[in-house]
Amino acid sequence: MNSIINDSMAFALPLFIIAIGGIYCEGSGVINLALEGLLGVGAFFGGLSFAMISTQLGTTTNSMIYLSLIFSMIGGGLFAILYALLAIRFKANQVISGVVINMLSVSLTAFLANQLNYSLFGQASNKFMLAVFPRVTVPFLNKVPVIGAFFNETYVFEYIIIAIALIMWFVLYKTPYGMSVRACGDNPQAVATAGRDVNKIRFSAVIISGIMAGIGGMCFAYSISTNFSPSIYVGYGYLAIAAYIFGNYKIGQTLLACLIFGFARTFGYLIVQALALPSTYSDLALTFPYIVTLVLLIFFSKNFTAPKGLGEVYEKSKR
Repeated sequence: MNSIINDSMAFALPLFIIAIGGIYCEGSGVINLALEGLLGVGAFFGGLSFAMISTQLGTTTNSMIYLSLIFSMIGGGLFAILYALLAIRFKANQVISGVVINMLSVSLTAFLANQLNYSLFGQASNKFMLAVFPRVTVPFLNKVPVIGAFFNETYVFEYIIIAIALIMWFVLYKTPYGMSVRACGDNPQAVATAGRDVNKIRFSAVIISGIMAGIGGMCFAYSISTNFSPSIYVGYGYLAIAAYIFGNYKIGQTLLACLIFGFARTFGYLIVQALALPSTYSDLALTFPYIVTLVLLIFFSKNFTAPKGLGEVYEKSKR
């Protein structure tokens, strides 16, 4: 049971923080299909920073691991600016722009990883090797039945994500900025009438989505394969999108969706092991979260309510 909960949470929480970024972005009225690309570029920056610092120092420390998370947030935020320029400044089709950003991310990170590995480290590879992320055990709490598993040999980044998620929840629902973000998604004209700049608020929300995607992508890199590779993120950005749509753009409900996806993925691997299937069948387990997504969409899609202004380009002349 401990391993089931640990593995599920290690997948669900990075997915959750990516989804929170999507809630900010789409809550402001900007469709964000670019999450897949943003988390990949963010993880690329984090992986590159770790590889460069560890090479220079000749060793690895926990501080370097945490520093790579900061660089991943910076990388995701910077790449999000490109998407924001396309979708907001140049008023490009947001769906097409998001898909283009995703395609660009995969190609660009693979090319740069190959070139930088060869020129900086003398290696022919598109991967950046990472250290094992620190784990902690919380005394007493780890003895609590069932939920105690979350406090036993848990990745530190899981607690970091929970702390960030609480801050993001407070900002979105308890501050004037969060109210403005949500209002931009439902009634941007009212926001403009109140004297706020709709496009600036939306621009900032897109950048926030990039920052959140970056840290989520880096945590996936540490927990899935302890290396950065452009190929390990395929589908996770879209799964985060499914999570906040199923969560009806609410942070609490989105957490529930991410937990469902996380446990579905873990149970998929357990089924493969229980049936003693060849290792090649382990890829089949990766389909379980997507199968669950399809089932949830079939039964609950009528209850999903997107922001009223989602995907609509704001024009001052429409005021």
